[in-house]
Amino acid sequence: MKRNRFSFTPKLLSNSLLAVLLVMATTVVEVLFGRNLLGEAVIALLYLVPVAWSANKWGQLPGVSAALAAALAFDFMFIPPFYTFEVERLEGWLVLAIFLGVAILVIGRIQDSLSKAHEAVFMYELSSALTGLRTQEAVAHTVARQLQQLFQASLVNVIFYTGDRSLSVVASEPGDGMGKDRPDRVLPLLNSWGLAGEIQVWRGPNLDLPAEDSRLLQNFASQTARALERTHPAGNENHINALRPNASAK
Repeated sequence: MKRNRFSFTPKLLSNSLLAVLLVMATTVVEVLFGRNLLGEAVIALLYLVPVAWSANKWGQLPGVSAALAAALAFDFMFIPPFYTFEVERLEGWLVLAIFLGVAILVIGRIQDSLSKAHEAVFMYELSSALTGLRTQEAVAHTVARQLQQLFQASLVNVIFYTGDRSLSVVASEPGDGMGKDRPDRVLPLLNSWGLAGEIQVWRGPNLDLPAEDSRLLQNFASQTARALERTHPAGNENHINALRPNASAK
């Protein structure tokens, strides 16, 4: 799950400042050892340490802040002419370009790994929460609550089809939430008898939503559909047929 938009909260800004200060502390250590002793390659590798640590600890924006601060400090302190932001040799430009490229690549890989780990944890928590539920209403409320909390959505509706092919809202989270216009994401719930319902999600103010065909949302819809099927009254074939959108047309 990728968090593409930044909400510039005081905490995020303070973490970005801490990341820059961490780069400055690294610069002090490198200056004490001396540029002649370390060499440009080692200096660049050492600068990747606070960049990677900041991205892993605080997120993408602090990681990018650390990378930019490291590039500026690298240029100012260790690339001739010293103590200026000018670069007079092609070699210096190449060193800076390679450093920034590697730093951005490291940040991207870290964020991708963290995103996959968070998705795995969330899917495990969702599966555990759905286990043991006995009614479709309980499944719907659990799913709506989990999805709303995960994406800080302004509104999540979990809907199922009734026998006359109309839609019935089983659960909404938060209870006082308001969705403007059309939902930002609509996830169909497909199980063994066909289209059983859908999940509607309105984006909140802080986070973007993954694409509808993303692995996370597809897994989410699949788990929900299986839970709805599992909690369906056993042996009630008439109710199964009633859930089919085309049942009344046959």
